[in-house]
Amino acid sequence: MKWAVVRRKLARVDRAIDKAIANAEIPGAVVMAKVRREDEMVEHLSVRGMAVLRPERMPMTQATIFDLASLTKPIATTTAVLQLVHAGAIALDDPVAKALPVFSERDKDLVTIRHLLTHSSGLKPWRGYHEVLLEKERKTGESLLATPEARELIIDRILRSGLVHEPGEAAVYGDLDFIALGALVEAVAQQPLDEYCREHIFEPFGMERTGFIHNTTAGSKLSEPERREYAGTENCPWRNRIVWGEVHDPNASAMGGVAGHAGLFAPVDDVMRFAQVMLDVHHGRSELMPRELLASFCTRQRMPENSDWALGWDTPTKGASSSGEHFSANSVGHLGFTGTSLWIDFERDAAVVMLTNRVHLVAKRSKFGLRPVVHDHIMDAAFSG
Repeated sequence: MKWAVVRRKLARVDRAIDKAIANAEIPGAVVMAKVRREDEMVEHLSVRGMAVLRPERMPMTQATIFDLASLTKPIATTTAVLQLVHAGAIALDDPVAKALPVFSERDKDLVTIRHLLTHSSGLKPWRGYHEVLLEKERKTGESLLATPEARELIIDRILRSGLVHEPGEAAVYGDLDFIALGALVEAVAQQPLDEYCREHIFEPFGMERTGFIHNTTAGSKLSEPERREYAGTENCPWRNRIVWGEVHDPNASAMGGVAGHAGLFAPVDDVMRFAQVMLDVHHGRSELMPRELLASFCTRQRMPENSDWALGWDTPTKGASSSGEHFSANSVGHLGFTGTSLWIDFERDAAVVMLTNRVHLVAKRSKFGLRPVVHDHIMDAAFSG
């Protein structure tokens, strides 16, 4: 391998990130890539920009902890479901109502766990339950947000809700499927989701600084020194403060910080450890996950036929994927609204973790086309020469 060429091409990653920062698309980013080419490993790390702009300026570091947003879905909830399937506690084609009897209301008996994992259940993709709770607070004067009662109310309303289409008829990406899956994991495991994930995923996988952060109406439960380890997110209009060290997602916040769709925090090294476990299992280098079951979770389910969703994971859409042009068809990935992403290519034994704080004092409508650019630069460098 011509390492001078590789290094020169990898330098384009830093330049692309710096350009995005200069254009006010992101305050900062941390990108880590590992690509195995024959017996050699191409590795890259970019640490650029600022982790926090207000209330003070703090530079980005490799150790900065990010709100992973919807990366919670594959890393925490999907992996928990995979483990419970492997243990024989549930089956993918079990009706959701088998574990959550209230789910059978309003003609949802045919919705399975597989439907939830592929976003094809027919549940409404999203509803702002934080707004429902805020309205209740205004009427009653009672504090509800981020209480156990609020969490129960949100889950109960989702489980009792009706369908907007027949199961398997369409795949519509959303959060309510995974809030329901989080509740299912808790019901089957008889354990809170955050505790289950810590004991069965994060600790065994060596993800030492990964976890959910409980919050209250007043904000994060982190101490001030702890909070300074985190990247900032939005200047939130309904919380009337910059969200820093607490979950950005409004429904996850209303649920107290722990949910099946959002709420997970981690630094780049831990996300890469997770990706490396998946690659090592696939290639027979680890037994931390069941190999054949992992392969089935990473296979397109075609529910419906034109859907690109695997079980809890997205797959590359040719010509329109955030993974860029070079990830193989045997790849899975996922994005997070806060500016995070993870893509894993089993065929090429490659993983790229990209963590940004794109919603921190940046307009939500700002262009954010950085992901495929970064992925293309990395894969082009790794397989050049």
